[in-house]
Amino acid sequence: MTQMLRPLPTLTELLENASVVSLPLTTRFRGVDVREAVIIRGPEGATEFSPFVEYGDEEAAAWLAAAIDFGWAPAPPRLRDSIPVNATLPAVGESEVEAVLDRYQGCRTIKIKVAERGQTLDDDLARVHRARQLLGSEGRIRLDANGGWNVDEAEHAIHALAEFDLEYVEQPCASVDDLWEIRQRVKYMGIPVAADESVRKADDPLDVARRGAADVLVVKAQPLGGIHSALDIVNRAGLPVVVSSALETSIGIAMGAHLAACIPELEYDCGLATAALLTTDVTADPLVPTGGRIPVLRPELDEALVRQNGAAPDRDEWWRERLGRVYAVLEGWSQSTGRHAAPAAAAPAAAE
Repeated sequence: MTQMLRPLPTLTELLENASVVSLPLTTRFRGVDVREAVIIRGPEGATEFSPFVEYGDEEAAAWLAAAIDFGWAPAPPRLRDSIPVNATLPAVGESEVEAVLDRYQGCRTIKIKVAERGQTLDDDLARVHRARQLLGSEGRIRLDANGGWNVDEAEHAIHALAEFDLEYVEQPCASVDDLWEIRQRVKYMGIPVAADESVRKADDPLDVARRGAADVLVVKAQPLGGIHSALDIVNRAGLPVVVSSALETSIGIAMGAHLAACIPELEYDCGLATAALLTTDVTADPLVPTGGRIPVLRPELDEALVRQNGAAPDRDEWWRERLGRVYAVLEGWSQSTGRHAAPAAAAPAAAE
């Protein structure tokens, strides 16, 4: 079961210790040019609340649960002190691939965005081909379609891209039913199917594993309610996992690194190097890869950088109002379940 946590800090305590930051990206990613986040100073260290702006309050409440978990509860014991990480290649043109990958020192694995809206399979082929050229024959390439294909499109694309020796294909289709179907169609090719959105955005994050619709689960600490809640899901899923980020600052990345450090079997490089996509950060020692790894630690906030990257007054107000609304949702969960995690993560049905 999900670990019982101490009572919620008050909303006043959260707001008094919060700073809203706005960090430009080096390359447009997931339709985002600037990443906004709320950094909160907790008794265990700095923590982060950064659900994407289009998410509703109910979905964002799991992200606030994660922030409180990391800032107010000790992290579980670590099994490792550093995490192997993959480079992340946005849906850039072929000519931009090398410049992006140069930011990921020593990474042996590349996750490549495909199925970008407004692009074609030829664009994907060119991007993946160039990445394979730069990586060499021994490196690993995984694809992430973010549910952008239907089953037939996914089958066609995977066939076309298979020549580049794929480690796995992440969320090729949006629904669990379609993931199950495409997994059956490509199983003979030996290319695993990984699930991301079907875990972190699902009412039941274990449904995809229970139905045999994926070979690998991608887990993210913030969307799953924090380290303790995510560990509970990992333990019950019975599948290999990849711990990934949600385009966070180094504070959010640290949350993911602590999650990865607690997982006994960590077979895959983790998607925790996306701080390399930011032009600046909130710490003087950002968690960017060295030798293909990042350390497991709690970064110290650089208050000068926090002030320098402070959001505009209207965005600061928007995030503080949002935090208050989301806190009310989380408070309701806490009163009804005794937990800070989203009910779906601890629902009895998810344990079947």
